Amino acid sequence: MPSNRSRVCALAVAVIVATGLGPAGPALATAAADSFAAMMDTAMATMDRAMMAPSSGDPDRDFAAMMIPHHQGAIDMAVAELQFGHDETLRRLAQGIIVEQRQEIVVMSDALASLSPAPAADAVHAHGSMPAMSISGMQNPSPKGH
Repeated sequence: MPSNRSRVCALAVAVIVATGLGPAGPALATAAADSFAAMMDTAMATMDRAMMAPSSGDPDRDFAAMMIPHHQGAIDMAVAELQFGHDETLRRLAQGIIVEQRQEIVVMSDALASLSPAPAADAVHAHGSMPAMSISGMQNPSPKGH
C-alpha cells in the first residue's frame, strides 16, 4: 500500500502533467471550463456547498469536514491559475498551493477516519450561521464609527 507521501507526490506529478507545466507549455482550456472566470465560479460554488455540511457536534470532525472542501477549493483555483495565468511568481505559488493543500487534505482525511463516531443526531445543526466572508477570507468588518 503506498504511503501518504507517495500518494501526494503522484498527485502532484499528475497535476503538473494535466496542467501542461512540462516542456509542452500551458495546457489548453477544456470545453467544460473554457474561461478563468468559469473555473473560479465553479470552484467557489463547489467549495461553498461542501462547507455547508451539517455540524456533527464534534469540533475536530467539523473542523476537518469544513477544511477539506476549503483546501480543495484552493486547489481548484490554483489549477485555474496554472491553466490561464502568465505570471511566473503566481504560477509557482499555485503549484505550491496544490502540493501543500493536497498533503493537508490527506492528513485531515486520515484524522477523520481515526476519530471516534460522531455524537448523536440531536446534537447536529448546520454551519449556515457562520459569518459572511469576503473573497480575501477575512470577515467583513463594519466601518468604524458607524
